Amino acid sequence: MTKKYVIFALISLALITGFNLINSVSYARNLGEKSFEFALIGDLPYSAEQEAKFSNLVADINRSPAAFVVHDGDFKNGSTVCDDATFVSRKELFQKFDIPFILVYGDNEWTDCHRSNNGSYDPVERLAKLREIFTQGNQTQGKKTLTLTRQSENPQFAKYRENIRWNYQGIMFCGINMPGSNNNFGRTPEGDQEYADRNAANLAWIEESFALASRSNSKGIMLIAQANPGFELDPTDKRRSGYNDFIATLETEARKFKGQVVFVHGDTHYFRIDKPLPRFTDETQLPRMQNFTRVETFGSPNVHWLRASYDPQNPNVFEFKQQIVPQN
Repeated sequence: MTKKYVIFALISLALITGFNLINSVSYARNLGEKSFEFALIGDLPYSAEQEAKFSNLVADINRSPAAFVVHDGDFKNGSTVCDDATFVSRKELFQKFDIPFILVYGDNEWTDCHRSNNGSYDPVERLAKLREIFTQGNQTQGKKTLTLTRQSENPQFAKYRENIRWNYQGIMFCGINMPGSNNNFGRTPEGDQEYADRNAANLAWIEESFALASRSNSKGIMLIAQANPGFELDPTDKRRSGYNDFIATLETEARKFKGQVVFVHGDTHYFRIDKPLPRFTDETQLPRMQNFTRVETFGSPNVHWLRASYDPQNPNVFEFKQQIVPQN
């Protein structure tokens, strides 16, 4: 073999290796680093008028490139009956989405159903009915579906089918049953016991989701629940007593996580994007946690949606834009 041939062979090998390396990097990006969009909604529809507007919203989202849509709870108002017919009608309404539809539960669906104008139901019984209607199987609603991982797959948390997780293009999404009305805490002894059991399940699910996201080197994790937990309130405030454990766990896990963390909720019907951790007080001007963002979706009477996007090249990972439905 001549010296010229050896040099040519080495150059060829280097070019092939380099080409394969570029292809491998490109393939890895294609597997886990594709940009995508998704839709966020909540606290609607609250009336017959809003049901008509909700159809406009569905059509608007169906025309978009959104990969899936998440409803962060309260699919009826807090002064109407929590009967089976309402639950079934909402399921039929959500099935009009062409893309996968994911629901997390709100207080108007179960926590507040004890009210006389809601039908004086037992909240725990209504929660069981929600599970029966909305959490059969491991597929999302919508004409196209995604496969969900349910916390109920763990025998220790067998009844918490509504606590869900899914991975999309390398991003972890996690939904928990944490509704308004102080998370069903502080009203009755029975409610307090229900809260204690579910709160333990929620915290375990959050910690497990962060651990999985970290092990997979995910660039981001998004948690979705219904309740506004009152980040700005003092921990001794009774309005926050049902959420203190959640806030503490969220802050601890977010500080350990190397990627971006977003918490999405509804409840107070006030569209906002901010950084509420650590808690801000007049006496303590602490720097904001740069990798944590809170997003609150539109709510009744505003029947619009948030266009969320993931971009692996964006240091913030997620971006959010208000999507005003022209007909609404």
